[in-house]
Amino acid sequence: MTTQIFRSASRAARSFISKHNNPRLFSSEGRAVAAAAAVSSKGVLPALASFGRDNSGNTSSSWIAGAFALPAAAYMLQDQEAHAAGMERTFIAIKPDGVQRGLISEIIARFERKGFKLVAIKLITPTKSFAQQHYHDLKERPFFDGLCDFLSSGPVLAMVWEGEGVIKYGRKLIGATDPQKSEPGTIRGDLAVVVGRNIIHGSDGPETAKDEINLWFKPEEVTSYTSNQEKWVYGNN
Repeated sequence: MTTQIFRSASRAARSFISKHNNPRLFSSEGRAVAAAAAVSSKGVLPALASFGRDNSGNTSSSWIAGAFALPAAAYMLQDQEAHAAGMERTFIAIKPDGVQRGLISEIIARFERKGFKLVAIKLITPTKSFAQQHYHDLKERPFFDGLCDFLSSGPVLAMVWEGEGVIKYGRKLIGATDPQKSEPGTIRGDLAVVVGRNIIHGSDGPETAKDEINLWFKPEEVTSYTSNQEKWVYGNN
């Protein structure tokens, strides 16, 4: 609901600005009122009309101008924040075998073609202790030590991807843990052969995604931005 209000306010403001190209509209008072209208999660545009009523009780044209006077860049920022709030984020890692086989661009392209947005990326060679933190939920499994040895054996491309349903669908893009059981068209189904070299990791749920993102990235390393393609991916007709 909040996201819809942000989008509606932003669209209305941009439409008004485009039709009334008047520098006077961008007053400090107008900015404050418009910002309040844009960020409200309760849809308070009607209530704000009281700020612009004249002595006769009619809504003044100066308020109407002021209410939609926030510069386009600020509205873009509000859109960005609202849109990001409605997006999921997941952690995706190309393991050492995927990096060594030169599959980075192939894997990134698959997520991009789907319409997901890359918001963090870095190449890192994890220590074994770091790998143990990553696989902590598997520490009782007999293959735990070998798994950690492999993850720390070379560079890993760590990424954060953003989009609606990116956690669940990201797993679908990746395919089953065992490449032999992965459907053709998935990353593992097309590019891997055995479980021990299945080239990619993806978070399996919201809590796991949050924990893994926090483990691999500092908050300032994850970027929030609006991609130009999002209106073509999601739309709001």
